[in-house]
Amino acid sequence: MYIAQAFKVLHDWWRYLLGVIIVVFAVFIGQVPFTIAVMFKAFKDGLKLSELNETAMLSYLEPNMNLFLMLLSFAVGLLALFLVVKYLHKQSFTQLTTSRKTINWKRFWFVFVLWGVISSSLVLVDYFMSPENYMFNFKLVPFLFLCLVAIIFVPLQTSFEEYMFRGYLMQGIGVFSTSKKFPLVSLYILIVIFLYFGLSAMFSMGLITKFGFFIIVTAVGISLIKSRLAEKIMLLSSYNTLFKILNRNTTSLIITSMIFGLLHIANPEVDKLGPVIMVYYIGTGLFLGIMTLMDEGMELALGFHAANNLFTALLVTADWTAFQTHSILKDMSDPSETALAEIFVPVFVVFPVMLFILAKVYKWSNWNQKLLGRVINPNTENQVGID
Repeated sequence: MYIAQAFKVLHDWWRYLLGVIIVVFAVFIGQVPFTIAVMFKAFKDGLKLSELNETAMLSYLEPNMNLFLMLLSFAVGLLALFLVVKYLHKQSFTQLTTSRKTINWKRFWFVFVLWGVISSSLVLVDYFMSPENYMFNFKLVPFLFLCLVAIIFVPLQTSFEEYMFRGYLMQGIGVFSTSKKFPLVSLYILIVIFLYFGLSAMFSMGLITKFGFFIIVTAVGISLIKSRLAEKIMLLSSYNTLFKILNRNTTSLIITSMIFGLLHIANPEVDKLGPVIMVYYIGTGLFLGIMTLMDEGMELALGFHAANNLFTALLVTADWTAFQTHSILKDMSDPSETALAEIFVPVFVVFPVMLFILAKVYKWSNWNQKLLGRVINPNTENQVGID
C-alpha cells in the first residue's frame, strides 16, 4: 500500500510538522524575487504596492518574466521538500514516489501523452467551433521564451504540488491517522483553516504576517493537544468511535484534496467565476488522489498534472487566469457564460472516464480496501500509532 511506505522510514508526527514548516518557509523565500520585481516596477511606475491586489500583481510584469518568477517559488519548495524527506525522514525519492521497487516512468509518459493529446484536442475543437471566442496570440520570439520557461519550470511546479499533497501530506496524514490524537488535531486544523481565510478576507496579510500566523497556530495547537482537557476528551467512547472512522485511507485523500483546493482560493479564477470553481479544484485533488491510491504510486498523478498545466500554458491563456502567457491562443469569451460546464463536466464526466481508462490499462482491483481500508502500521500488531 502506498501510504504504508511511510512506516518504513522515520515517521514521528513532529518530523512531518517540522517538514511542513520548512517547506512553507522555503516557498515564502522563493516568492521574494517576484515580490521584489513587482515592487521595483511599481516604484518605477510611481505606484504604491498597496494599490496592487494579488490578481493585478499576477499580470503586472511581462508575461514570461512573471511566469518564471511565479514558478520559481515552487522550484525552491520542491528542493526543500526533497531535502526534508532525505534528511529528516531518511526516506528515499523512490519511497515517496511509489510503492514499487523503482519508479515506473512509462506510467508517467503514458498519461502525460494521453492527457496532452486529449486536452489539446478539446481546445482545438472549441477553437474551430467557436473562433469568435479566441484571438490568435502567437508571436514567435516570446513563444520560444515561453517554451523554455514552461518546459523547465511547469513540471517543477506540478511536481511540487504532487509530492507535497499526494506524496508527503498523504503519507504523513495517513501515518498520523493511526494516532488517538488524530481526530483532535484534524478538528483544530479545520478551525485554523476557516480562521485563516476569514482573516484573509478582512485584512491584507503579507508574507511575514502569513508565516507568523502559521507559527503561532502551530505553537497553540501543540499546547492544546498536550493539555489535560485533550486527555479527558480522548477517553470518551464516542471519541474512540470517531477515531476508528477516521483511521482510513479516505481521510488522507479527502483532507489533502480539501487543502489542495483551498490553496487555490487566491487564484484570479475564483474572483471571476466565484466560489463554485472550488468544486473543480477540490475535485481535481480527489481525482489525482484516487489515481495515486489505486495505482499505489504517484507516477500517473505526476504525468497528468504536468501535461495539464504545460499544454494549457502553451496553448491558451486569458486575462482572468493565474497563467497569463504568450500562448498560441487567447480566450476572449466571458467565462461566466460557460463556467458551470467547464467546472462540472471535467469533475463529473472527464475525470471518471480517465479513471475508468487507467483502471482498465493497469488492471486496478480491490478498490474498497485501497480507498476505504484502514491505515495499519505493518511494523506493529496493534494500532499504537505515533503518540
